[in-house]
Amino acid sequence: MEFVYIPLLAAATLVFVSVLAGLFSARIGFSFLLVFLLAGILAGEDGIVGYAFNDFVLGAWVGNLALAVILLDGGLRTAYSTFRTGLRPASVLATVGVVLSTGLTALAGHWLLGLDWKLALLLGAIVGSTDAAAVFALLTCSGVTLNERVAATLEIESGVNDPMAVYLTLAFIALASPGAAGDAGWGEAVLSFVRQFGWGAVVGLGSGFLMAVLLPRVSARDAGGGVMALLIGAAGLSVFAATGLIGGSGFLAVYLFGLVVSNRAAEAVEPTLAAMDGYAWLAQAGMFLLLGLLVTPSSMMQTLGPAIGVALALILVARPVAVWLCLRPFRFSPRETWFIAWVGLRGAVPIVLALFPFLSGIPESMLLFNVAFVVVLASLLIQGTTIGWMARRLGVALPERGDERGSRALFRDFALDPRTPVGLVCEFYGLPPPADAADELQAWMAREIGRPPVVGDSVRLGAATFVVRALQDGRISGVGLGLDQAA
Repeated sequence: MEFVYIPLLAAATLVFVSVLAGLFSARIGFSFLLVFLLAGILAGEDGIVGYAFNDFVLGAWVGNLALAVILLDGGLRTAYSTFRTGLRPASVLATVGVVLSTGLTALAGHWLLGLDWKLALLLGAIVGSTDAAAVFALLTCSGVTLNERVAATLEIESGVNDPMAVYLTLAFIALASPGAAGDAGWGEAVLSFVRQFGWGAVVGLGSGFLMAVLLPRVSARDAGGGVMALLIGAAGLSVFAATGLIGGSGFLAVYLFGLVVSNRAAEAVEPTLAAMDGYAWLAQAGMFLLLGLLVTPSSMMQTLGPAIGVALALILVARPVAVWLCLRPFRFSPRETWFIAWVGLRGAVPIVLALFPFLSGIPESMLLFNVAFVVVLASLLIQGTTIGWMARRLGVALPERGDERGSRALFRDFALDPRTPVGLVCEFYGLPPPADAADELQAWMAREIGRPPVVGDSVRLGAATFVVRALQDGRISGVGLGLDQAA
């Protein structure tokens, strides 16, 4: 039975040591995911263990399976109310933003690595999207609570931008393949775009509604949370696989499936979330460990400098430019925009996508894989370890419970009834009345904010600052007032 016990002992020990190291490293702001990745490298060909693993097909299979589980868990934890503030900007970031990041990163790849334009665009597509696993995990572990607008935008973007990255990667693989015809390649790329997003949306939403009808009836039979989690997980993976078989985006389908199920059958889903969280962490651990095993650091040395240059170009140029252009119509504050630009985390998705060229026989596949790995490593090291610090620095984090000083700094000293006419408030505090002085504070503030309000939004009027203290059903239900000291 050694063929059972030895691999099991090795795998279980590796996971145990990785999780233990991750628990300690999280205290100093080190990413759990980065620990798993480094553990895989140390166990790999150039590491301490020296295990040579080069099964790219298995790596791609495990990576896709794990991403499906992670996206399902993310969808189950996303409330419909989140879409009030985040859907439109996140949708633009997940489509136009990925295209812009791809193009700008391709410029860096062409210039720094000397890639021809087809391969440079393929590299840009591989690293062009943010990673759901990294964003969900690191936002949770960052130790800060973001305002709803920023958190919703980041979560929805990371959940729905994988289909665009997959589509672009497959399209550029088709164009870069030997013997590909230009016109035929572009025509197939357009058709693939329609199939990916069309089938992904139809199957994901349709299956989600059907599952939402089934779950309450099954849960009424005293099925435990663990059993129900297994049922939902199996259904989600079935949706993912079936959508892929008909040419759609399984990533989009499984995220929408989880979203619909959790919001339409909330009582049945709630007891399963703890088990689903365990599944998601197991998927992340297994995926990052396996991807780390695929890496051979010694083969990266010759292109390490240019690869770091591509990573910095993506983090410091491509992502910020894409975010600023995409969010410009949505009236995000400069601080919010800078933070969203900074949290463009790359994780397992680029590494999984970098396996696709191997499966398609693309020249320079190993170069693309090595560069993608360096990009992910740089993102987790630079961006992943500074999320909490950056949120506090840019003022997009809400104060924690019990932080009276922080609460007063954000929500100000005086609490006002949001139904009070703004003219009466101005008369009492000696402020210049606005043109619509007869309106209630809540209506006037919502109009001045010019977008769905969130807790922490503020409006200046003369020497006063009005702040949204609370919301109820999307309407302002609490208002804070602060006066300049010189007033």
